[in-house]
Amino acid sequence: MKTISLTAASLLVLVSLSAHAAGPAPLKKSGGVMVDDKGMTVYTFDKDAANSGKSSCTAKCADNWPAVPAGDAQLSAPYSAITREDGSKQLAYKGKPLYTFVKDKKPGDKSGDKLMNNNWHAVTD
Repeated sequence: MKTISLTAASLLVLVSLSAHAAGPAPLKKSGGVMVDDKGMTVYTFDKDAANSGKSSCTAKCADNWPAVPAGDAQLSAPYSAITREDGSKQLAYKGKPLYTFVKDKKPGDKSGDKLMNNNWHAVTD
């Protein structure tokens, strides 16, 4: 009977754990833009500083640009989560918080792209 060395066994366990640590990507690409699980276009806001852990879109802004919820899944780069002022978790991509737009009514709409003096951008990669 063959035996596996302790080092090889440990390596197999580590590889297995790392393969299961991260959940599936929370976004997918559709029609050239990133979309959430409902197929709605997601946006970034130029006033949000990447990797700051904060959203600059609050109050009335958040009514028009709802935060993409981060959920409870384990995230791995390029995804992360920030905690909003109300304590909810918001999904971030490459350090930038993500939003949807209330005027996008159906999957594939991207009417928020380049709005408000070109401060809003559909995520394309």
